[in-house]
Amino acid sequence: MAQLNYQDTNSFLCPRSHYYGQVKPENLVFNANLQEFAQRVSYITSLETGGKLSTEEAFGKIEALWEKLESSKNKLGIGSDISLE
Repeated sequence: MAQLNYQDTNSFLCPRSHYYGQVKPENLVFNANLQEFAQRVSYITSLETGGKLSTEEAFGKIEALWEKLESSKNKLGIGSDISLE
């Protein structure tokens, strides 16, 4: 049986989708952060569903991840150029 290298294993466990939006460095960075957020939320919800985490622990972890994602959005200036009319 062929051995998988680290890159193959990592891409299997944490797949990344292509970015189809407006190509700017801050958008690419935020997209990567958003995909990581989604992957981690998926792990946390699976652990909670499987009984390995309590509902409160899962909520706290997801809330902390959300705050981190929101902070990255603000630091990158994503959405700051939208005008309300």
